[in-house]
Amino acid sequence: MEAVWGDSSLIDSWMQLVRKVRWIFPGLETEESLEEHKQTVLEFMNKKQALCVRSGKTVKGVLLFSRSRNMICCLAVDPEHRKQGLASVLLRKALDELDRSKEITVSTFRENDEKGIAPRALYQKFGFQEGEMTEEFGYPNQVFVLYP
Repeated sequence: MEAVWGDSSLIDSWMQLVRKVRWIFPGLETEESLEEHKQTVLEFMNKKQALCVRSGKTVKGVLLFSRSRNMICCLAVDPEHRKQGLASVLLRKALDELDRSKEITVSTFRENDEKGIAPRALYQKFGFQEGEMTEEFGYPNQVFVLYP
């Protein structure tokens, strides 16, 4: 398994995965929001800030990150391919691309949110620590910070 750069040839498969997991991510409830997300993914792809794990043209896991904000923006794995280490492969590659001499952040679910069990465990495994409480798309989240 290897994380590779996502490019526009993979956008359809990428978005099929996003559609499968969109119920986890606030802000992706409508067709309009999915189309906006697709355009965002294409922008990240053009900046080499979109990673994926794939088998042929089938995307199994995705990660968007921002070099300018030094943050993980989005991480998702196809439910059929979870617990195979895909999220760790993606996160490791993204962290290699970010500035480790500065704080790296990611917004994820709060402690008592059932959807947050796996993501919080992943980030903690990589050394992220709980930070401030926040809200995104009207949904309560928590920032996790990886200190230099």
